[in-house]
Amino acid sequence: MKSKWYELLGVKVNLFSMIQLNSLIAEAVKLNTRWIIANHNLNSLYIYHHNSQMRTFYDMADYIHIDGMALVLLGKFLRLPCERKHRVTYADWVWSLMEEAAQQNWRVLYLGSKPGVADKGAAILRDKYPQLEIDTIHGYFDPAPDSSENKAILEQINAYQPHVLMVGMGMPRQEQWILDNVDSIKTNAILPSGACIDYVAGEVATPPRWMGKAGLEWLYRLITEPKRLWKRYLIEPWFILKLFFGELWTFYVYKKAYLK
Repeated sequence: MKSKWYELLGVKVNLFSMIQLNSLIAEAVKLNTRWIIANHNLNSLYIYHHNSQMRTFYDMADYIHIDGMALVLLGKFLRLPCERKHRVTYADWVWSLMEEAAQQNWRVLYLGSKPGVADKGAAILRDKYPQLEIDTIHGYFDPAPDSSENKAILEQINAYQPHVLMVGMGMPRQEQWILDNVDSIKTNAILPSGACIDYVAGEVATPPRWMGKAGLEWLYRLITEPKRLWKRYLIEPWFILKLFFGELWTFYVYKKAYLK
């Protein structure tokens, strides 16, 4: 699928809706190719600008969608054609994706979460979509590329032959694992998906969906998990705002020079 790249705060993104992302996976399956479909939010932007391995990962990604209303709003301020539909977060997308997987007979494998949590989430998804083929592997293993545990994980993945591999280990561990192992993985779509299955399993409280649409999901998560998330939501955004105002100033200067 051809898709235009947009520059936003020093990173590249595609403007995909949920329906377009499902179609993208369908195309990868049809072509029997392997695409990394990454995503960006405020946290990933901060890590990207401070972690060279994350920059390498995003350079390797085939497509990058927006996961965070804040990025959509910042993009709109910077005159990008961002709309609310371009904010696709896994707490919402997982249901549409699993429904599509059930209808299209895609095999899904979820790698990540604590032992038992992914199994619980998968059982809930199977109850909702009885035709869904989904298997899980917990994320508590030695991720070193040459470790015996990691090699066993790769063998298990390739034996299952998933059309969709979801890697939910949190940033930047999931991106690092994909970067280290992508050449050994047989699948069509690789999705770094964070705590997706934890939301489904009820291990992490899902914010009211109106808060996500209003760009306030961060506030709910900060209130419910302050010890873990205070830095992400109270410190990191200042760096993002610095990038934003720098880009806004550049836009203003170039626009003013052009009008002359």
